[in-house]
Amino acid sequence: MKPADAAPAAVRPTLPAWAVVSESRRAHIERVAALAAEWAHAMGVPAAERERWLRAVWLHDALRDATEARLAELAPSTPGPSELRHGPAAAARAKAEGETDRGVLDAVRYHSVGLAEWDMAGRVLYCADYLEPGRAFDAASRAELASRFPADPEGVLREVAARRVAHLVESRWSLPEPTVRFWNSLQSPSAAASR
Repeated sequence: MKPADAAPAAVRPTLPAWAVVSESRRAHIERVAALAAEWAHAMGVPAAERERWLRAVWLHDALRDATEARLAELAPSTPGPSELRHGPAAAARAKAEGETDRGVLDAVRYHSVGLAEWDMAGRVLYCADYLEPGRAFDAASRAELASRFPADPEGVLREVAARRVAHLVESRWSLPEPTVRFWNSLQSPSAAASR
C-alpha cells in the first residue's frame, strides 16, 4: 500500500463537453476516479497507464442521464434499457470525438456487463464503479474489497464479477453474451491458477 504521507496525484475533472450527467452522477464519477487514482498510486502504475484508467472512468457514465432516444441514436445495435445502452453510447461518442485507445473504448462500452478481452483499464473501471464508497449497499464488505484491490486485483475482480452476476441472476435479467464470456474467462484454468 502507499505510504501514509504520500497521496495520489490530483484527479482533475475531465468530463467531456458532450456529457449528460446529473450532479449526483457527476459525484459518482468523481468517486470512481478518486478510487482508480488511489489504486494506480498504490500499485505504482506509470502515468500513461493511470491516464488511460482515468479516461475510461470519466467517459463511462458520460451519457448515463441522456434520453433513451439519444442512447438509441448512438448505440442502435445495443438492446435493452439505458442501464445497458449508456456505455456503448458513450464509447461511440468518444470514438467520434477522437478517442482511439481500444482498451479505453472497450472499458467504457462494456463497463456494465463485463468483457473477457479487457485490459487493465476495463478491469479497474469495472471494479471501481462497483466499489466506490458512495454506494449504500454492503459498505463494509465493499470497502474491504476496495482496500485489497492493489494487492490482489484478479481476486477482487473475480469477487466483484461474482456479485454482479449474482445480482443479474437474482433480478431475473437475461445474461448478455459478453457477461457470460467474461464470467467464463474468469473461471478458466489460467484464471484459477492465479488464485
